[in-house]
Amino acid sequence: MARAIKRAMMRLWRALCYALGLLFVALLLYQSWFAAHIRYWAGHNPGSTSFMQARLERLREKDPKANLKQHWTSYARISDELKRAVIVAEDAKFSEHDGFDWDGIQKALEKNQRKGKVVAGGSTISQQLAKNLFLSGEKNLWRKGQEAVITWMLEMLMDKERILEIYLNVAEWGNGVFGAEAAARHYYNVGAASLNADQAARLAAMLPRPLYYERNRDSEFLRRHSETIRARMSSAQLP
Repeated sequence: MARAIKRAMMRLWRALCYALGLLFVALLLYQSWFAAHIRYWAGHNPGSTSFMQARLERLREKDPKANLKQHWTSYARISDELKRAVIVAEDAKFSEHDGFDWDGIQKALEKNQRKGKVVAGGSTISQQLAKNLFLSGEKNLWRKGQEAVITWMLEMLMDKERILEIYLNVAEWGNGVFGAEAAARHYYNVGAASLNADQAARLAAMLPRPLYYERNRDSEFLRRHSETIRARMSSAQLP
């Protein structure tokens, strides 16, 4: 009897090890898929992102012929003023950290605790790009963990300039408006290279809630936030 139990336990252990092995291989292949895309995009421009596709699907529920406004623009053809403004607004330590601003995360947690609800996220530009490129808007521990892995891959396989270049070309700035070039033309009728400091600050201030601020361009908070960004832009360190 004892021998039979021992044999059954051994079979169970082998089956568990086999299952874990298959799970590890599947997970490794899954992560390799992300890494392969990131390595490719280090030298080639992504045609779209997961977030852009999701937005397009929602637009086409109302208008089957709807399309996104986006025109890829090289890093050199995007105003340095916009680069500075976005860094100030979204990730002041972008050029220094390894993808995660731990001080910013801690401050966000403390602020959320004081308010009793989530009012700050502390996500870096790299984390936002990871989410926009690959992930859904669903919030759970698995998605946050995957976001962290992709962020690490971005930092390992791309330099900071390339990360910022892609971010500025895929960020949402309005209903169906993506990227610096489309945003500059949509709001100011100029190219991304021609944005001045005030225009850049206002676009950067819109990033957390672009759909709302597109409809409420005269928002007092947007005006004040833009002025704060404008005042800090000279301190921004570009990659």
